[in-house]
Amino acid sequence: MTAVLNAVAAILLFTLLVALVRIWRGPDPADRMLASQLFGTTGVGFLLVLSEALEAPALVDVALTLALLSVLALVAFVTRVAPSVSGDGRSGSNEEDRNA
Repeated sequence: MTAVLNAVAAILLFTLLVALVRIWRGPDPADRMLASQLFGTTGVGFLLVLSEALEAPALVDVALTLALLSVLALVAFVTRVAPSVSGDGRSGSNEEDRNA
């Protein structure tokens, strides 16, 4: 069973490497954010597999913390980028507010 867990951990490490390359190369902020989400999700999976392989239950807490940080990073990205990218062409104020 340990051999299978080690093989899964190796595959997840390769996926983490691919995500790091995508974060580094870009080409735009949305691609980097998606790659960082991949990094967070894969990191959680890797830590959970490693926790089971090493019989270290403390790594589950680290995985949960990484999952929480990954979600917070996504929320921070969306709140920073979404207001500047408006689908309706407005900058956030109503037309009525400008005419009043």
